[in-house]
Amino acid sequence: MIVSTNDVLYRIKKALSLSDEEMLKIYALEEYPMTPEHFEAMLKRRLSKGFELCSYEELGVFLDGLITLKRGPSPKKPADDEAVELTNNLILKKLRIALELKEPETEIIFGLGDAQLSKQELKSLFRKEDHKNFKPCSDALLMAFLEGLDEFYYTCPEI
Repeated sequence: MIVSTNDVLYRIKKALSLSDEEMLKIYALEEYPMTPEHFEAMLKRRLSKGFELCSYEELGVFLDGLITLKRGPSPKKPADDEAVELTNNLILKKLRIALELKEPETEIIFGLGDAQLSKQELKSLFRKEDHKNFKPCSDALLMAFLEGLDEFYYTCPEI
């Protein structure tokens, strides 16, 4: 299974019950020129007429905007010329930061997505890539997290 950036964007929108207007506001927080038409096209199914691919940059900007929305602007924001590759691990890390998830909540979310991880396995997903205990996050594990996130916010909507 290959996770598409469009699927990740759609699942985050669904899990957090974000409206299209809220999603566009998130892009605006990062001063990213997202048009309502392009945004709508990114949420269409791959075989639907008018489908447009969500780039890694667009997904990364959205995640940064979500952090800004939930936590406020970061004083340590990297320079614009610093390109960072968006990996599944980084997607997890940005969601955890934006939603202020602690280890127990992250464990619960993975569990709700039918992925049982030990504390060590969980910690290894959030380590730096050059750390000896770093573990790459698979597409299946990312999808389990996003499914669990949907369930978590469905059962605990006040969070």
